[in-house]
Amino acid sequence: MSTIYKILTADQWSDFRTSGRFAGAPIDRQDGFIHLSSGRQLRETLEKHFAGQNDLVILAFHSDALGEALRWEVSRGGALFPHLYASLVTADVAEVLAASDRDLTIIETRTANEASEHGGD
Repeated sequence: MSTIYKILTADQWSDFRTSGRFAGAPIDRQDGFIHLSSGRQLRETLEKHFAGQNDLVILAFHSDALGEALRWEVSRGGALFPHLYASLVTADVAEVLAASDRDLTIIETRTANEASEHGGD
């Protein structure tokens, strides 16, 4: 099992928490899958696609929780990136991190059981 990450704006995270599902950002929906990053890819993804944004939330997921809809496919620079061909659900969120001033700070850690007990938010 590995940990993979999805970067969202604070507004996207708020909507995700309210609905319990996230079908992806506009670029995800355009490409037909949700773009995710491994731990090694996270910093570069932040710098390349989210530079200058201060309202970011990073969600951590255990890869096993995402099942067969998770595929590792060749992307930037020939590296394998995790792509999810399904919606994300809040019950699968393992950690919630904030990205500010290039530092990652864990703002919430929970298990899937805890997420379910809190209505998946």
